[in-house]
Order: sequence, then C-alpha cells, then structure tokens
Amino acid sequence: MAASEHIQEQVRGLPPKPGVYLMKNAHGDIIYVGKAINLRNRVRSYFQSTAEHSPKTRRLVREVADIEFIVVASELEALLLELQLIKKHRPRFNVRLKDDKRYPYIKVSWQDPFPKLTVTRRMEQDGARYFGPYTSVWAVHQTLDLARKIFPYLTCDRVITGQDERACLYYDLKLCLAPCIGAATQAQYRAMIERLCLFLEGQTEPVMQRLRAEMEAAAEALNFERAAQLRDQILAIERVVERQKVVSSAETNQDVVAFARADHDTCVQVFFIRAGKLIGREIFVLEGAEDEDARAIMGSFLKQFYNEAAYVPPEVLLPEEAEEFEVIQEWLATKRRGKVTLSVPRQGLSRELVEMAAENAADTLASLRAQWQADTSKQTTALTELQQALGLPAAPTRIECYDISNTQGTQPTGSMVVFVKGVPRKSHYRRFNIRTVQGPNDFESMREVLERRFRRWQETSVAEGSEGRRPGEKVDESFQMLPDLLMVDGGRGQLGVAVQVLEAFGLRERVPVVALAKQQEELFLPGRAESLLLPRNSQALFLVQRVRDEAHRFALSHHRTRRTKVGLASQLEMIKGIGAARRKALLARFGSLDAIRAASIEELTAVRGIPRSVAEAIKDGL
Repeated sequence: MAASEHIQEQVRGLPPKPGVYLMKNAHGDIIYVGKAINLRNRVRSYFQSTAEHSPKTRRLVREVADIEFIVVASELEALLLELQLIKKHRPRFNVRLKDDKRYPYIKVSWQDPFPKLTVTRRMEQDGARYFGPYTSVWAVHQTLDLARKIFPYLTCDRVITGQDERACLYYDLKLCLAPCIGAATQAQYRAMIERLCLFLEGQTEPVMQRLRAEMEAAAEALNFERAAQLRDQILAIERVVERQKVVSSAETNQDVVAFARADHDTCVQVFFIRAGKLIGREIFVLEGAEDEDARAIMGSFLKQFYNEAAYVPPEVLLPEEAEEFEVIQEWLATKRRGKVTLSVPRQGLSRELVEMAAENAADTLASLRAQWQADTSKQTTALTELQQALGLPAAPTRIECYDISNTQGTQPTGSMVVFVKGVPRKSHYRRFNIRTVQGPNDFESMREVLERRFRRWQETSVAEGSEGRRPGEKVDESFQMLPDLLMVDGGRGQLGVAVQVLEAFGLRERVPVVALAKQQEELFLPGRAESLLLPRNSQALFLVQRVRDEAHRFALSHHRTRRTKVGLASQLEMIKGIGAARRKALLARFGSLDAIRAASIEELTAVRGIPRSVAEAIKDGL
C-alpha cells in the first residue's frame, strides 16, 4: 500500500531489532500497538502494495500518520510491553477483551492474622490470594455465599483478640467461627481459610480428607458438637462436587479455550478443569476482532486473559495454534513458574472438550446477539418516542446530562454523562470541580459547569479552523461534539440557566435543551408553560430516567471522593451543627466515621450535646 514520504522515512529508520511499535492517526491517538522480532521488517510489511492485507489492515494503514517504536531485549519483553500498552491505551484496531479492567476477583487477605474474603477488581502484590477473573459479579457473590455456608469466614470489622464478651448473630447462625470470643483459635481459623482456598481452586479431595480426619479425631475425643459441624461441612462439599462434571479420570488441571464468531461479534468460552472436574466456565466478549484470522484472535485473547488471570494451569487446550504460539507458551511458563503446554488435540476426550467449549461459545454468542438486538430495538423506540414528545428534528443520537452534587455547599462537583444511541459512552463522561461558587448554589454551579463545557467546545472549534490543528495536538473528543439533546437534572431554574448559557455561546437554535425534575418525573421545555409528562410505561421515560440517574450517580461518586480527601474532621465539621466539641464527643463515643455512619438516630442523640436535628443532619450528611 502506498505510504506518505513521512511514513516511508520512519519505516526506513526502524531498527532490525525486537520491540513494540505504536501507530497513530492524524490527531495523535494511538490506534494500534504491535510487537515484532524485527521491527523494520514487520512494520514495512503493512505498507507493501503487493502484500495480501485484510480489509481491517487496509483501514488501519489508511489512518496511520505517525509511528513510534520501543526497542527491547527479547521477544518475550516485547510481548509484556505490548500487553501493558494495549491495556493502557485500548487502541481500536487491536483485539481487546471488552471491559477487561472491570472483571472481578475473589480476594483472600492471607497476609492478615484472620483472613477475610472480599470482591475486588484489581490484583496487587500484597500477600493476598486471588481467584478469578469472573465475568459476572453475580457469579462471584453466589460463590461467596456458597463458600461461607461451608467455611464460615469473618465478615465483620472487629479487631480479633479472643476476649470479646459475646459474638454476633452470625455465630448463632453458624456463619462465623467467632474467633472474637475465642471459640476458634487463630490456627484453627487459618486452617479453615486454607481449606476454603483449596475449595476455590477446585481441589476438593484434599479438603475432604482433612475434614474426615478432623471429624474422626473430634468424635474420638467425645467432642460431638465439633464432629457434627465437620460432618455438615463434608456433606455440603459433597453436594457441590456432585454438580461438578467429571471430564477426565486423570486428575488433571486444564483450561479449555474456544471461540465463536458471527458477523463482527466474537466471544470466547473458557472451561476450568481442576483435578479432572469441570468446576466452572466463563465467557469473554472481544472487541476489534472483525476481519482478524482465528490464530490472531486466539493469540490476542491468551495474552490478555492470562495477563490478568490469578492462576495458570499446566495445560491449555486450544482449537488450533495461536499466533506467537511459542513465545506465549514461554511467557505462561514464567507466570506459572513451571512448565505450561499449549495443546491442539486432534482426537479423543481432549478434542471433545474443545468442541464442547466451541459449541457453548456459539450458543452463548447467539443468546447475547439476540439480547443486544432486543436492546437495540428498545433504544431505537426510546429515541423515536423522545424525538416525537419533544418535537426534535431528528432522534437524539447523542444525549448529554448534567448534575450537581454537594453537601451543605462543601466540595461541590458537577458531572457530565453521555449516552450515544441510548447506550452510556463512559469514555466521554467528564467531571467538574466547582471553582467559582461559594455555598450551596446549584444554579450557579450548573452555570459554571455548562460554561466550561461549551467553552471547551468553542476552543476545539477554533483549533479546527481553516488551517486545521497542529500535528499531534490533542483534542478532547467529548467536548469536540455538540449534543443532540442537552438534559439538566432539576426544574425550571436549572432549565433557565442552561438556556442562558446556550444563548451566550450562540447555540440556542442548535442544541435542544430539557430539564427533568425527579419528584414527578416532569420534563420542562423552554417557552412552554406546562411541564411534559411522558407515558409511565414508555421507553422514552425509561431512557431519560436512566440518563438522569447515571448523571446523579457519577456526580455523587466524585463528590464522595472529594469529601474523603478532606479528612475525618472536615467531613464531620462540614455537617451543619457540628463543631469541634461535638466532633470530639462523637468520636469518643463511636470511635470511627464508619461507626457514626452506622449509628441510628437514637444512638446519636444519646451522645451528650447532640439534639435530634443535628443527629438527622449527620445521617443526611454521611
């Protein structure tokens, strides 16, 4: 393919060494990240007119305006750097795990004297043990609920001394061993958590052996209550094991990976086989996989999935060889700290497992596509209904909604959320720290946010004047676009502010605006005396409610973050009626902000100097 003189010069300057290359468009955005053993040869192949390129590669080459590269010592180092850059920049021409940064894990805080289980979305080198990733938070909590019934781990925030006078209700419900009162020693509790970890890994037989031995020892010691508890644990695990499908008489640990494609959609199915039993499965949706060959898709998935996975098994079964087969296998071995084999079985049970995974992937993708199509139909209906109700010239493809959040006027923040074709476009969300407004003034705060938003639009418009932007100059894509519908959370006052701002920027005729009041779900329109009530069961109403609620959530989350940063004392004292003396009294009584937050109105008013009105303000403020 023909390339500009600038690109040809860059390609000629690439070294014949291993490394990573970054392709950028005219705006300076990274649109593709790749790795190569020989940078010069690999990148040059994109721009050779005789090469057989896929439609996707031809589109990529047409957009490339600049190329950067990083030289590394080996192909393995290039793979690791490539993964890091794809995760950071999420280039649209790379195959990517959809929302890969959001997959949840089960975290066991093994580094603590009395470990607990939590759900997290980030693995850290902190001494904890991690299990996952899971594609569904619901699946994580279902697993935790089951695990707790078998292994009653701690869920409270008590400092465990073994000297507490009484345990909580969970002890009576047999959902906690109550080390707080000394009902279990630290060694006994940690032994239970160790068994729980083995259970989560799918290693149920070692757990069963230990439990049976402990049960027999307890019975011989005439500790029949303890023996009965252990018996119940054994029965519960046996019920779980019965539901796990035995797929191999050899007690092997394997992952089985296969994928399915339809049009531009691709999903990957992973079966987790531990000790010869199928203990779980997860589906991962891919982005950017259109027009890619199967080997490239599989290679991209393996790198991104195992870069995040908490466990690498000794064998991974695949439907066919992946791109960069050998270097991926070498990399997995370094992660596992032991041999890892990538296998493509041709016959027998292993081949049947791969085919079963592929069949499951195809069924799941068909179900997902049906769901996506149904959602698209609802979104189209909602946008059409909204267009008709508001008298818009066209369906509002891009909706922007704004909300203000503050507590007694402190740490005020504003949010901008964006929905495109009825779907959240989270990469276009923006937050605003209110700078010019003192005290709780939502109208002026809204004015500041809208003025800053459209000032940024004005700046990008000037930057894109007749002479164009300077090469490599960054432009915020979200502010660069104008909304097809501007929504503000509130009533006529907020609507009036929005109209004034649009007039000031010469946008009154270009940008339709509406305000949504929460109490009656009324829509207020400029120049209309009566509010508009959308039909209670209309898709249009559901959409505007969803947009408004998302703006509120986004503003509130940022506001809470800002409040946390100002410190404990400030958080209390910014509540109306709380000064230094009352703050000290509250902390002396409850000990922490969390305990104050959890206290009832009656408990708060029991503190000397705290009347009911202040107690209610505390509940509202926290």
